[in-house]
Amino acid sequence: MIIEYKRVRSNARPPQRANPSDAGLDVFYSPITSDKTNITISPGQSAIIPTGLKFGVPHGYMLEVKNRSSVAAKRSLVVGACVVDSGYDGEVFVNLHNVGKDTQIVEAGQKIAQLVMMPVVHFRALETNGSLYDWYPITMSNREDGALGSTDNQNIPNAFRKSPGVHTAEQISFKWTNPFDKVE
Repeated sequence: MIIEYKRVRSNARPPQRANPSDAGLDVFYSPITSDKTNITISPGQSAIIPTGLKFGVPHGYMLEVKNRSSVAAKRSLVVGACVVDSGYDGEVFVNLHNVGKDTQIVEAGQKIAQLVMMPVVHFRALETNGSLYDWYPITMSNREDGALGSTDNQNIPNAFRKSPGVHTAEQISFKWTNPFDKVE
């Protein structure tokens, strides 16, 4: 797939794929003015970094701004907000968070992130009354409302589980009903 891009400043570097098989295109810091060429990001702080690039993202796709492994691992700079929608036609900015202990300086022309083209499944949300599972099971999972690590202890015997609310598949029963039956 080929998409168009435009440089909004003469100092903007074109996106680059380091290797032909890489998933993403690297993007670079492009200062908005010539008097501010370095950006300092203190530990625990964030900065919005301009790329100097606009992209023509086709309908049905998005660009996802992803960490560059070297920037994240070696410099502790990770990407925050990361979706460039097909309807957006402005300059792409990268939200970098310093999650490390040292102040980081981003210099003009440095690689800061990578862009990956992703297909988008357009959906509509349907509001329901009561439990999500009262009318029809949405998933075959027994995860329930577990989040953030809730599947980490699936292979641990029950006697050693930290979460008493986790159930085995045999303990769970689904209420399989026809969604078109009248409910009284």
